[in-house]
Amino acid sequence: MQTRPKFGQWLKCTWLDILTMVVMGAVGLGIYIAHPAPSRSFAVTFSDGEIVYPEFAYPLRKEIVPIWLAAFLAALIPILGILIMQIRVRSFWDVNNGIFGLLYSLISAAVFQVFVKWLIGGLRPHFLDVCQPDTSLATGTGYNRKGFQQLYFTREICTGNIDQIDDSLESFPSGHSTAAFAGFVFLYLYLNAKLKVFSNYHPAMWKLIVIYAPVLGAVLIGGALTIDNFHNWYDVVAGAIIGTIMAFSSYRMTYAAIWDWRYNHIPLNRNVPFPYLPESGGPVFTRKAGWGDATGVLGQGNDRNYHDHTHDANQDGYHPSSSIPLRAMGEGQAQPENMV
Repeated sequence: MQTRPKFGQWLKCTWLDILTMVVMGAVGLGIYIAHPAPSRSFAVTFSDGEIVYPEFAYPLRKEIVPIWLAAFLAALIPILGILIMQIRVRSFWDVNNGIFGLLYSLISAAVFQVFVKWLIGGLRPHFLDVCQPDTSLATGTGYNRKGFQQLYFTREICTGNIDQIDDSLESFPSGHSTAAFAGFVFLYLYLNAKLKVFSNYHPAMWKLIVIYAPVLGAVLIGGALTIDNFHNWYDVVAGAIIGTIMAFSSYRMTYAAIWDWRYNHIPLNRNVPFPYLPESGGPVFTRKAGWGDATGVLGQGNDRNYHDHTHDANQDGYHPSSSIPLRAMGEGQAQPENMV
């Protein structure tokens, strides 16, 4: 890296984001530990003793991937991926925007899903095993013994552990799936931008494998929830949608594009608009087809537009560009040493 801002300069332009993340994290934690807001009705058995909804009668099992581990992996692995890219990218502000964008995605997705889980919720597949219902406890008030053939009850008939009952009433959406997709889809977008998998040349197959490995990880974490019966399939899908939307939104907030290969690797500046000129360059990992070589942007010998877009260290403490001249579009023939 050419230079990096002093801590005070960096804090001056990021303090509001840091404060917002702390506040949103506290709000999310408070909602997470609160009791479920709705009182859901559920059926237990028909008059002949047959279970009405066997899909909610699975046994309570140990989680294959605990929620803390899912969140930890969704944060740690993308951060490691961003740092590994710095072997060639060497941009302090690429690290800054990458990690901040990741945190935007994870925290926003987490708060979104805990609000839905708290206010809407749903029954986990092991709900009846946790509830241990005793219909003789049903009172004549509320929604007990209501509905067709008086099949439906509320949680007053549950005799199990209160904390487990609360948890089993908050199945929708999946927090595991939300965290996994918020973190790993963000990493997918970041790696695609830095490796230029979908750009103006034919990349090596290993790059395709690398960018989709995080997506595979997210799918496996979500799928494991249907094996240990902690979530229904629709809980997992809803969490994946929430996490993916937050990942796309957060990446676009911090980088110049999502799919436009000319710009999607360029970290955005808070105070100077990005010009979106054909000559704009920026930090990439790949050296294929003229990307990231020392000849400059479009063969012009410099990264002027990229440098102009970035701040110097004296402008609100914001970021200077990498000292490596980079090329936005390849020209001419690639050399063997650039075939990665």
